[in-house]
Amino acid sequence: MSKPPVSTRTKVIAAGMFVGVSVAAGVVVAGIALPAAGAVGGGAQAAVEVYGGLPTAFTAPPLPRKSVMTAADGTEIATLYAENRVEVPLDAMAVDLQHAIVAIEDSRFYEHNGVDLRGTARALANNATGQEVQGASTITMQYVKNVLVTTAKTPEEVQAATAVNPSRKLQEMRYAIEVEKQLTKAQILNNYLNISYFGAGAYGAEAASQRYFSKPATELTLSQAALLAGLVQSPTVYDPTIDPAAAEKRRNEVLDRMFELGYITPEEHAISLAVPVTGDINPTEPVNGCAASPFPYFCDYAIRQFRINPLFGETPEDREELLRVGGLNIKTTLDMNAQVAAQDAVFSYIPAEDPSGKAAAIAMVQPGTGHVMAMAQNRTWGDGVGQTTYNYAVNEDEGGTIGMQPGSTFKIFTIASALQQGLNPYERVNATSQMLFPAGDWGCGDQNFEPFVGKNANDYGGNYDMFTAAALSANTWFLQRERDAGICPTVEMAKKAGIVSASGAEIPPTITFTLGVTEVSPLTLANAYATFANHGVYCQAAAIQSVVDRDGKETSTTPLCEPRVARDIADATTAVLTSVVDGNINGRTGANMSLGRETTGKTGTSDSNSAVWYAGYTPELSAAVWVGDPRGGFQYPMQDVTINGQFYSEVFGGELPGPIWKQAMNGALADTPYSSFDLQAKWDLVSAQQGGGPNTGKSAVVEAAIKASGTDTSPHGPDPIKQKYTKDADPNTPGNQVEPGTTTGNSTTGDSYGYIDPSTGAYIPYN
Repeated sequence: MSKPPVSTRTKVIAAGMFVGVSVAAGVVVAGIALPAAGAVGGGAQAAVEVYGGLPTAFTAPPLPRKSVMTAADGTEIATLYAENRVEVPLDAMAVDLQHAIVAIEDSRFYEHNGVDLRGTARALANNATGQEVQGASTITMQYVKNVLVTTAKTPEEVQAATAVNPSRKLQEMRYAIEVEKQLTKAQILNNYLNISYFGAGAYGAEAASQRYFSKPATELTLSQAALLAGLVQSPTVYDPTIDPAAAEKRRNEVLDRMFELGYITPEEHAISLAVPVTGDINPTEPVNGCAASPFPYFCDYAIRQFRINPLFGETPEDREELLRVGGLNIKTTLDMNAQVAAQDAVFSYIPAEDPSGKAAAIAMVQPGTGHVMAMAQNRTWGDGVGQTTYNYAVNEDEGGTIGMQPGSTFKIFTIASALQQGLNPYERVNATSQMLFPAGDWGCGDQNFEPFVGKNANDYGGNYDMFTAAALSANTWFLQRERDAGICPTVEMAKKAGIVSASGAEIPPTITFTLGVTEVSPLTLANAYATFANHGVYCQAAAIQSVVDRDGKETSTTPLCEPRVARDIADATTAVLTSVVDGNINGRTGANMSLGRETTGKTGTSDSNSAVWYAGYTPELSAAVWVGDPRGGFQYPMQDVTINGQFYSEVFGGELPGPIWKQAMNGALADTPYSSFDLQAKWDLVSAQQGGGPNTGKSAVVEAAIKASGTDTSPHGPDPIKQKYTKDADPNTPGNQVEPGTTTGNSTTGDSYGYIDPSTGAYIPYN
């Protein structure tokens, strides 16, 4: 198809632009034939006027650079960039590269003042007569264009910077002449070689040299320098990793031009032409982003924290721009010993591609700072088998999920609430294996709750003090003490410690709160436990310690901490939970997680084994582990499942999460000296390691005092009713629970509570 004819007006404008630029640039052009010569005078005058009205101020912004993310000890854990660029000075680039670029892109670079009028005349004449568009762009003009593209904020600005039309070229020329007034030729060449795109994601000569040859730009050979110089015109077409033949042809054109201009000798020319491109390149795949980090989930969490922290920019847009421009050194809170130990632990117990599909996640937090020391899960970053881009350790708005039910790990908040309400830890409460809690008051003002049947994990029960109940995780004891302390104060205690729903939903007061039905993330739970390790002072979780920008300015974060739980209550809670791990209570659920140093712990198994947990802390470190199925815990429960070659009829918190927690904690604390909890606990409680725990003598004294004073330590609602333990049927399932006097399909209940057998419809009395 033939090209449409070019109008006389277009020819006049094009010619006029050339003459206008010539006049504005202060040069005299002679002997150049221009179309429509008779009309050029008017066009030239118009072009001069337009040229004179164009802006001249040209400021080159900072070029996007790589940012580096490090662990607390300085170990590099990620590189981040919008453009893969490493800025270097001109003397850090091979002289052959400098010569090659000038030879192939702008042979009169050292002669013109930003605009090469001979090239411009040729291009404008060709463009005006309808021939193929020719750029006639000098190195200075190309530099200007690259800056305009780099600083473009919108698609419209990018289009304006790259449009192939006379007005854009005229603006480029105007800016180029101004740049030549401001910078030396060496500075312009340096800037050009640092901003130009060389293909394969490499911006600037240094990044390109590393990308194609795995060496710095100072070490480029002549043939390699020529190859890089040839890429600038069309980086994709001449990419040696894609089309070596095209790249070699283009490289040879550069070498020929260098020889013609006298930059290289005949011998150098011949030797370099003989070098095959396939043997000359040694590509290195660039490493960019959290996906390429050995710790991708922590990296992603840290970047998300950067984006919401006003320390790093007043607005989200400011912070995004800072990340885009880069050149940052982001020092995180990550502890390499802890991270490696945590990662090894989750993968060793449940491999990423385990046929069970089960997952494990752990978060570790430093009490007193909120610093996230480690974050790991038995997945790699991606969308394949054994991969995910969801971070199971954090909340939904932090890149995680809607959370998982933490089970009995929430009993810590009932302990703290009961202690705060003045309930003595030595007082024993009769906690049988199954108990009915009649409808009534649970300590939430005027709110009444429906009847509820609570039962222990197995058919056991007894007259337990707080230490024993925590060690055995007796549900019926905790339900009673939750009612005695009040559900609302217990929920409020959890919130004070730092508990939030992983989905951001409100946490309502429910009878089962103490049994852990609120979906949370491992990080939230670990950080809430850290509040008690820190004597009741809550610290906001943090992944970044400081950021140093490209100019060396450092912005440091400070721990955001505040007292939320009275120290004597927090320390008493710690003392109680040490008996779960150490001491002399037979059957304690955390016995296998003893670390040989003062520690607390609590197992957690949610309803129907949909998720299993372990959480605990030492004075130096708090951690929480979740194990479950990301496809849905209730649909794929931790029952009748083979994990890592071992069959489990049921998985409990002390079986997989507990050992993962122990291995990770031992690794994280391997170089940490032993220390004790500095307890100033109510009732002068001490840790199990220091001889604390159950004391029948103290219990007898406490109970006698309570009886003598007439104090009612169970002020809310009717007393619970002992029931026969039901192993399989859930009496709280709608239709199963039956109150006195209710007529069922097969019988009348009479005066006792019971449930309906789902298979027969028969009434089964509890007593």
